[in-house]
Amino acid sequence: MKIIDVVAAVIIDDDGKILIAKRKKGKTLENYWEFPGGKVENNESETDCLKREMYEEFGVEINISKYLITSKHNYDDFTINLKAYLAEYRNGNFQLREHSEIRWIKISDYSNYMFAPADIPINKYLMQNGY
Repeated sequence: MKIIDVVAAVIIDDDGKILIAKRKKGKTLENYWEFPGGKVENNESETDCLKREMYEEFGVEINISKYLITSKHNYDDFTINLKAYLAEYRNGNFQLREHSEIRWIKISDYSNYMFAPADIPINKYLMQNGY
């Protein structure tokens, strides 16, 4: 089974809310919510990938603070190896290029959203660690 290395940003605002994004219709896992990020390319570091993806998909720049957790999930045709990093918004105006919607939510409200299966362990980690 194909393994896809993916990184995700956990961006927390000044009010303690976390950024989530809804996958566009027509994409794999359409209408599921996720932490923004993307696939790591060959010869690219995970942190460089995350910065690139946030700029390409949303038009924003971020700083990455630290690695948080890895989540692996087996879908029907592939396996996602998802690594989450704590990040902070630096600048830019959010634009929806690859997603249909973004929201800033309290992590305690994550169960109100249909998250992609690979992202659910990140939510649990954030709840357990006081984010």
